[in-house]
Amino acid sequence: MAFGGSGELTGSVAGRPLLTFRIESPPFHPRTAIMSAAAQKTSASPARVVILISGRGSNMMALVEAIEQQKLPVEVAGVISNRPDAAGLAWAKARGITTRALDHRQYPNRAAFDEALANTIDALVPPAQAPWVLLAGFMRVLTASFVLRYTRRLVNIHPALLPAHPGLHTHRQALDGGAMLHGATVHFVTPEVDVGPIIAQAVVPVLVNDTEEVLAARVLEMEHRLFPQVLSWLAAGRITLTPVGGVLLDGEDHPEQRTLLHPLLTGARA
Repeated sequence: MAFGGSGELTGSVAGRPLLTFRIESPPFHPRTAIMSAAAQKTSASPARVVILISGRGSNMMALVEAIEQQKLPVEVAGVISNRPDAAGLAWAKARGITTRALDHRQYPNRAAFDEALANTIDALVPPAQAPWVLLAGFMRVLTASFVLRYTRRLVNIHPALLPAHPGLHTHRQALDGGAMLHGATVHFVTPEVDVGPIIAQAVVPVLVNDTEEVLAARVLEMEHRLFPQVLSWLAAGRITLTPVGGVLLDGEDHPEQRTLLHPLLTGARA
């Protein structure tokens, strides 16, 4: 397992060659690099996170289970959903996690909802404590003012290898476009959707007989490994975000170290 300057991934599945997947990274300028706020935390101070969901929340579940099983220095301050009937809320509540539901349909516009959402987050964790806000299947486009309010603290998981296949229906996009590699991306959120600095990616092969559902399941399996790994890095202060949009792990510019490969791409057992 490897986590993905620039690098290339090649391989084959059942004798079928895969296209080279090139990972690009912005240039690193040591004198202007800015460490994430988490790097300034002491090891005795757990990172506090608020997780946003819209449905079942399987990525939220993977994060919580990783925190518990791996004893990560992370405290989940709350889980918030824009849908009161989201199944993930009941799961989180059963684990003793504070939950909040904000029905976006009850607000006149996006700005009003986002303001209420921000106030709810701030009530769970005071801004001075610099919480991480993790979007784990949160199906809302956030306003620029909300994003800037949590700049460098807002992290999303997207079911595609960005910059390829932004937006919705990513697995269909991959199949319709003849992609041979697909996957998931964890990235910092910026006002423009799905273009924020990439923290890490998980890569899966697209097989000949894949349906949208089969491919989605393969990607989701890797999402459940990728997001907890990124959270552990963030909590430990190992991620650096530079002013030019570069992301470093332990101060190094090696995207291949931030790339998780599906076992079918490495010859390992799934």
